Amino acid sequence: MRTNTLFKVAALSGLLLLAGCASKVAAPDQYSGFLKDYSGLKSTTSATGKPTLRWVDPSYNEANYDSIVWNHITYYPAPKPTTQIGQRTLDELLNYTNDKMKNAIGQRKPIVATPGPRSLIFRGAITGVSSQKEGLQFYEVVPVALVVAGTQMATGHRTMDTHLYFEGELIDAKTNKPVMKVVRKGEGKELNNESTPMTFATLKQVVDDMATDATMFDVHKTQ
Repeated sequence: MRTNTLFKVAALSGLLLLAGCASKVAAPDQYSGFLKDYSGLKSTTSATGKPTLRWVDPSYNEANYDSIVWNHITYYPAPKPTTQIGQRTLDELLNYTNDKMKNAIGQRKPIVATPGPRSLIFRGAITGVSSQKEGLQFYEVVPVALVVAGTQMATGHRTMDTHLYFEGELIDAKTNKPVMKVVRKGEGKELNNESTPMTFATLKQVVDDMATDATMFDVHKTQ
């Protein structure tokens, strides 16, 4: 009887863990600090149907701006390569993200080097989050979250869900105040286990989806 009770408690704990890991948007304790202010962020759906957190200034009017100043996307904080996420993958991912996002944003407004009174300033980062091994205990800062999916107790096999976290904002060059903020948690391909190396291809689709959403974004559908 005692064994059955313990098993039920363990099974319930596993289900609660899975529920916690299944969140489709970033939790406040996963914010990196790259944005100065996270207030006002609301859960919404992107143009491609992906869950995201976003805030848009109610007075924002895209027609008031004629150019965008591009700031190179960085890692924040600086990544620490591991045996699962090597430096080559980190470099390839960052370079691809910059190319795709710059091209997408450039389709909306001309990109300029010097801000004018009708310019927006873009800044963004792939943000540092943590690998989760057991429960919700964070133990190693890396730019990509590896979250255990499934319970080893029930299946005897652990797969790893991969997520790329991104934070970005558009700032009015004249007022130096943000007019839009985004925090995004994108789901990549599943890894077989903790020993499976992550490659650029694991997260490529996440970046592609972000770029498509940047191109298709319609402010009128958010207000």
